[in-house]
Amino acid sequence: MTGWTTDQIPDQDGRVAVVTGGNSGLGLVTATELASHGAHVVLAVRNTLAGEEAAHRICGDVEVRELDLASLASVRAFAAKLAGDHPAIDLLVNNAGMVLLGPRRTSADGFELHLASNMLGHFALTGLLLGNLAAAREARVVSLSSITHKNAHLDFDDLMFERDYRAAAAYGRSKLATTVFGIELDRRLRAAGAPVVSTLAHPGLTRTNLTPRAWEHRGRFGSLIARAGLLATQPVEQGALPQLRAATEPGVRGGQFFGPSGLWETRGRVTEARLSREATDPAVGRRLWAAAEDLTGVTYP
Repeated sequence: MTGWTTDQIPDQDGRVAVVTGGNSGLGLVTATELASHGAHVVLAVRNTLAGEEAAHRICGDVEVRELDLASLASVRAFAAKLAGDHPAIDLLVNNAGMVLLGPRRTSADGFELHLASNMLGHFALTGLLLGNLAAAREARVVSLSSITHKNAHLDFDDLMFERDYRAAAAYGRSKLATTVFGIELDRRLRAAGAPVVSTLAHPGLTRTNLTPRAWEHRGRFGSLIARAGLLATQPVEQGALPQLRAATEPGVRGGQFFGPSGLWETRGRVTEARLSREATDPAVGRRLWAAAEDLTGVTYP
């Protein structure tokens, strides 16, 4: 397989990179590559013990900090401490995510859990760190989307999916919201003349720990489904390449979206991926942004 590889990552020496969910899966691969190329990497993780174990496996300059994206109090505490310790942040990789195929669940703030963890937490985190990002030279924010966003639709009359809840659809909606956020962030940064670039990526179908966790509620049957699903996925090292390219390739433009090039964007070498029409609709972007500001209490400068 040819195409973009981690050998093309430029020297990251002197750069501060924050990776949410950096203790496993795509986040761990991303953090490992950034650290091995010289970046000071902050692993922003819910489980600090797992984060410390991951940090010991990474060769490079790494620190671990607690962050629960499903809790706005945790997001605010994390951002306040990080902003004080790192006045300039060069890279924020909004990688962490969850997929739960069981009954509807809510966050500490009462939000539908997929939307809270995958989008609203990252919206708040990015806004709270935007000043630190603007203080860096050529800073970037990378939002992790999914191919599921292409078949999703945001229902602004039921953003928390309280009616006729379906877990797979809730996950898709959360990833569409994440994608809309990344594109709308780019629009707003450009309009403000801010020195920060917002890019996006998706991993196709990739072998991570999200698949088995998603089926935990189905017991032995769920375990069999998860194992079968793993056979159809590409290695996590390959799946992380789109977000690594979005994070590090020189000259990346705001709003660029990277993903696999093969078999309906499920696997293969990295290329520019296709966004859904709803994801790029400015009216949808404005409406979601207003809703996110109201729900999180975070207003961007």
